[in-house]
Amino acid sequence: MNKLFICLITLAFTSACSRVPITNRKQSAWESETALQKMSDTAYINFIASNKLSSNKSQSDLVKKVGNKIAGSITEFFKTYESGKYYARISAYKWEFNTVEDPTVNAWCMPGGKVVVYTGLLPITQNEQGLAVVMGHEIAHAIAKHGNERMTQQMKAQGLGNILSVAVSGSPQATQNIFGLAFGVAGNLSILKYSRKHETEADKIGLVFMALAGYDPTESIAFWERMSKLSVGLKPPQILSTHPSDTTRIADLQAWLPEAMKYYKKK
Repeated sequence: MNKLFICLITLAFTSACSRVPITNRKQSAWESETALQKMSDTAYINFIASNKLSSNKSQSDLVKKVGNKIAGSITEFFKTYESGKYYARISAYKWEFNTVEDPTVNAWCMPGGKVVVYTGLLPITQNEQGLAVVMGHEIAHAIAKHGNERMTQQMKAQGLGNILSVAVSGSPQATQNIFGLAFGVAGNLSILKYSRKHETEADKIGLVFMALAGYDPTESIAFWERMSKLSVGLKPPQILSTHPSDTTRIADLQAWLPEAMKYYKKK
């Protein structure tokens, strides 16, 4: 059998037995993190080039401060967590934290550690702790490979033949189109949506990430209560668009807090 064919079959199904760190959920996600990070870099560069960065230095500095604290803490954590078996997920990350001048209440993190916070979110976060809640949540999406799972689903939905044809053709555009469907990229990364399962999982992992960075996970309840008020009688903010109901979400967070607090050491 052709060696290339064998490699492609392996690429399509190698991740069937992988698990998400912290929650230990089984997942099926495309394992070519290098390829995904390259596509993310391209999408990120295009986004930054077409959007205005915030001119508010204090806001931008705070986003970078919180982002770097979380990134540094989780990098050290994964070196030893479960004998370091998840460290490869982030060992090649090149973290970037930018603040975009946009009234949208949103933030996101792409594979490879490319993070954007919209200025419209900052009045809701209110302070460093609130910002840590959101950034921990968004970084959790990337490290849990939620976008990768979406890409895997898109590839499988198109059939194995299409997976092979895209890979064999070597067409960057064809692969980028699947990436766009998986990550919601359509000229503006802010339209990214995850499933409710992914959102709940990112909530849980995000609490651990903020705790590792020295932020009190109990602050998450007050933040999400503020967020929930924004959706009363209105279309929910982008960041809430696919999440479970407010009461379910807050109940889940409260139930997870004792576990998250095990990782918390005030810094």
